[in-house]
Amino acid sequence: MSHIKPQECILRASGVVKNFQTNSVVTHVLHGIDLEVMEGEFIAIMGKSGAGKSTLLYQLSLLDMPTRGTISFKNHVVSDDSEVDKTRFRLEHFGFVFQDYALFPELTAIENIAFPLMMRGMTNDEAYNRAAKVLRDLSLFEQADKLPSRMSGGQQQRISIARAIAGHPDILFADEPTANLDSVSSDEVMSLFLEEHKSGRTIIMVTHEPEYAELASRVITVSDGKIVSDKHRRSK
Repeated sequence: MSHIKPQECILRASGVVKNFQTNSVVTHVLHGIDLEVMEGEFIAIMGKSGAGKSTLLYQLSLLDMPTRGTISFKNHVVSDDSEVDKTRFRLEHFGFVFQDYALFPELTAIENIAFPLMMRGMTNDEAYNRAAKVLRDLSLFEQADKLPSRMSGGQQQRISIARAIAGHPDILFADEPTANLDSVSSDEVMSLFLEEHKSGRTIIMVTHEPEYAELASRVITVSDGKIVSDKHRRSK
């Protein structure tokens, strides 16, 4: 008899509305989103340009705040916390991968990974040891002393993933992580995500590539600021 631990809800969006105002013009982007993310899921968010998928990711990850509604992490309403507390929470619980890599150009690969760890309170030695271990685990140690300008786009994105997972985040957020990459680099990046998913990491990824969405365990489609499809895929 199998003893599979039941999945628990790790993140919940309740009635999330997001509007943007420019002068007197109000743009309604998200319309009352309700969403539960279970621990260990790999979720792909899809939709046409302007559908609201990246805006949804930014609300879920606390990089932006809903106009109305709440974001809860393990039953704690984190969207109600102060800005200082939200910043600390993101640093300690979330990892981020962006389509433009968002690496510090003046820092080497290992420094880019170690810096956020030191911001969390690690000593220099602890942070650099953790960064070196992640680089070795991902077969990227040969990039350790390179500046981003000396790396290809694919290498930069893999370093950004190494940085995101070095802090052992509860949730890894990725916004179009393959958008600026060729197919070979994209496949390498997605292989890293799949390895993280197999290890139990919760991943929420916005993508416009159907073949990469197919690798996720759950595919959510957003249209005109609403969830119009939510499909769970069987593990192979």
